[in-house]
Amino acid sequence: MTGLPVLPSDATEIHPEWLSQALTAKFPGVAVSSIEVTQQRQVTNAHAQLRVSYDVSGGAPETMFCKLPPSDPNRREAILRTGMGEREVKFYEQLAPRLGMRFPEVLVAQERSDGTFILLLEDLNASGCVISDGRLGVTPDSAAGALEDLAALHLRYLSPKTRASEASWILATSSSSDYGSVMLRYGLENYRDRLSDEFAEMAELCIAHPAQLQELWHRGPQTVIHGDPHIGNLFFDGGRTGFLDWGIININTPMRDVSYFLTMALSVEDRRIHDRDLLSHYLEIWNAGGGEPLSWDDAWLAHRIHAAYTVLASCQVVTFPADVTLQRQVFAAAFLDRAQAAVADLEARAAIRSFGGF
Repeated sequence: MTGLPVLPSDATEIHPEWLSQALTAKFPGVAVSSIEVTQQRQVTNAHAQLRVSYDVSGGAPETMFCKLPPSDPNRREAILRTGMGEREVKFYEQLAPRLGMRFPEVLVAQERSDGTFILLLEDLNASGCVISDGRLGVTPDSAAGALEDLAALHLRYLSPKTRASEASWILATSSSSDYGSVMLRYGLENYRDRLSDEFAEMAELCIAHPAQLQELWHRGPQTVIHGDPHIGNLFFDGGRTGFLDWGIININTPMRDVSYFLTMALSVEDRRIHDRDLLSHYLEIWNAGGGEPLSWDDAWLAHRIHAAYTVLASCQVVTFPADVTLQRQVFAAAFLDRAQAAVADLEARAAIRSFGGF
């Protein structure tokens, strides 16, 4: 989607004239009269809620969610280097219309060659949807539907020809950064008493063998995956699970999505009871849909190996920053609980030892 040459760098810089022009492609004739920023917060990126008044609405909504790069200069530069915003804009523009998954409605999606971007999306609260605070998990029935949606994505882009024609900008990723290792080491040195033995052992392995683990986590058939379907990147629309935050979309094995979803989106109790049945459900769809055959034993082993990724994904959580909001503390605690339970229950360390040999 093309747009104005300069993007707002903060939600307070979104002015009526700019927003009117940005919304025109979707809502012809729209004329914005005023904008109120009702909420702002810094997460990975900058998030804000907007209330918009119109001279002419053209069908545009009164409230919307705004996503921009972070305002802190150092964090902003780091995030822009990742290309997360650019990928998410491209996803909503190019892939989302081809998929039957539940996403927020896209109102404005713009990005620039310098990595800056802006997303204005459906206000999910106003739509009656629910976003978990971390403690509420996806129900088993809703999880089955979400796995069907993920399988459809995975199967569509299993063919290199389809990826080249529809998603050539999506690349395989394998982190070479020591970002996660540094944070895990800090957590081990300063908060070891707050971490389980199984989690700590796995953290040490992540620090000592990052390249070998990345190789294990990329084995299997290759396709487009969401890359980050934990409970914080999902929402509930009645009985259906919707998907948020597509900035880490990449080419990888579908088992990364499946295992990470099972371990980090369901409650611990539901995952313990239902993960075998839900994995079987996914495999039935994958194998029937023409995917490279995955046996139950191979998929279950992959699920156990990918459970170790939850430790690396918890790298920011284990630093236990003192200046985070109560809301983030609640979410972080629920996130860490899921990761620690998954590593222990699925015996991730033993799976890596037996298959990876280290």
